[in-house]
Amino acid sequence: MSATETGTDLLASYDTERLKTLSAWSCFAEEDLRFRPAPRARTPLEQMVHQCVSEDIWMRTMLGIEIALPALPAREDRLAFLHHYAEASEERRVRLADKEDGWWAGTTRFFDVERSRAWVFVRRLTHSAHHRGQLTVYLRLLGRPVYSTYGPTADTGGLFLHKAPTLYRYASLEDLLAAEDAGGQWPELPGPGEKPATERP
Repeated sequence: MSATETGTDLLASYDTERLKTLSAWSCFAEEDLRFRPAPRARTPLEQMVHQCVSEDIWMRTMLGIEIALPALPAREDRLAFLHHYAEASEERRVRLADKEDGWWAGTTRFFDVERSRAWVFVRRLTHSAHHRGQLTVYLRLLGRPVYSTYGPTADTGGLFLHKAPTLYRYASLEDLLAAEDAGGQWPELPGPGEKPATERP
C-alpha cells in the first residue's frame, strides 16, 4: 500500500527536515558540543540528545511507529549522532510510507487532547525546526558559517528580496554522511554582499 497524497506530501517534508537538521548538526565541530550559550540553554550535544529522544517518544507513543534502533547512539559524539539520526529517521520514513489510505486522517492522542495523525506529524516537524533555529543562533555565537535552511542567510547573500541565493551545505543525506566521514566539505559562501542582510538595518 502506498501513502495517501497527504502522507506523500508530509513524507517529502520529513525528508527535507531530516536533511536540514543533520546539516545544522554537521556545522558544529566536536569541541563545540558542550558549548552552553546561557546557563539555562542546552548545549549542542543536549540538543542532539533531545531531538533523538523526543522524536522516538512522539513516533512510538503518538503515531505507533516502532523501529529497531534505540533512541540514542551507543557513542555520543558528533559523527555517531549524524549517522544514528539519519538511520533512525530513515526507518521511520519507511514505516510511515507503508501506511494505508485514511491512516493520516485518523485520530490519536496528543498529550491530553485528540488530534489527527497528520496534525501530530506536522507538529513534530515544527518542533524539530524550532530546535534547529536555536542551533543556528549557536553557530552565529561560535562564529561558524550558517548555510541555508529555508532560504538565504547573511552568509549566503542576505535577503531574498535582494535576490540572494539559497545555498545548502549538502545536496542529500548520502552526500552529507559520506563527506562528514571524510572530514567534511565547506562550499564557499558569498557573505551578505553590499546590501543590508535585514529589513531593519
